[in-house]
Amino acid sequence: MLKKRLVALGLSAILVLGMLVGCGDNEKQAEETKRLTIYSGLMQDHMIKAVEEFEKETGIEVDAVRMSSGEILSRIKAEKENPKASVWFGGPADGFISAKEQGLLEKYESPNAAKIPAEFKDAEDYWTGIYVGYLGLVGNEVLLKEKGVEMPQSWEELLKPEFKGQIIMANPGSSGTAYTALATVVQLMGEEKGLEYMAKLDKQMKTYTKSGTAPGRMAGQGECMVGITFLHDAIKYKEEGMKDIVIAAPKEGTGFEIGSVALIKDGPDQEAAKMFIDWVLTKEAQNIGQTVGSYQFLTNPEASTPEQALTIKDTKLIDYNFKWAGENRGEMVEKWNKAVK
Repeated sequence: MLKKRLVALGLSAILVLGMLVGCGDNEKQAEETKRLTIYSGLMQDHMIKAVEEFEKETGIEVDAVRMSSGEILSRIKAEKENPKASVWFGGPADGFISAKEQGLLEKYESPNAAKIPAEFKDAEDYWTGIYVGYLGLVGNEVLLKEKGVEMPQSWEELLKPEFKGQIIMANPGSSGTAYTALATVVQLMGEEKGLEYMAKLDKQMKTYTKSGTAPGRMAGQGECMVGITFLHDAIKYKEEGMKDIVIAAPKEGTGFEIGSVALIKDGPDQEAAKMFIDWVLTKEAQNIGQTVGSYQFLTNPEASTPEQALTIKDTKLIDYNFKWAGENRGEMVEKWNKAVK
């Protein structure tokens, strides 16, 4: 019987189990360790299910802490001299690239990364993609009808007067989702016009949340007319009963995330951490998300694309520059803060 103790944002989740996947010598060392701490940017139910299955297959106990990507980046930076966790699991690659630039990650070439296409992983093996998610707009159909307005179909339409005080997104400083939105707008419009746009969008905001998934849920609950979030999260909320949700992708084009996994530099239990990374890159591990409502596209070509994701497969994407977004994360968040003051 597995024993689980989950803690979010300060608490920790502990579960127990037993398996290994293509780990060679790591196996014996991990058996001696039997413990692992990870920081995760996944939806909580996805994180819990993945940890449960890993524990079941390996017998390694996992403490899993759920945070937004910006919080994870800040945490591992603050713990740089005495790391408490060994794996960063989930969240946009931008944050991982920023962490790599700051010397917070350890290079690790998982044998299972060989199956992951080059465009979904770091060329120097500091992080590897596990899924892809598209950024978009999430509306509340009832509220839109009450106001007699159409669901916005573009970044520009978010600035219409009828949406003043009716839009929610997360803070790019704490949320990888919101930073993807900021980086998308800047890449679409250029830095000067992009920041001018974000300043105008700020006048339309009802509030900024800490978590990037919250705007979709709040739109579904009728707390705002439109949220900016990843579309797979909105699909999950609609399946969970928020039937008023409608989704759209900006017609100018939108950004996307490569949800990733990486080894934290000098973290404890490195061999168990490598086993975990090996495992999450397998098709079996990648298929777990859709069993708990996570409908991203998957990076392992042998994994099964969730049927729900096919509804957004034709979304117009920009040629999102992950390297630029990651290397300029701190600077762009600072400029955004000044622009929206």
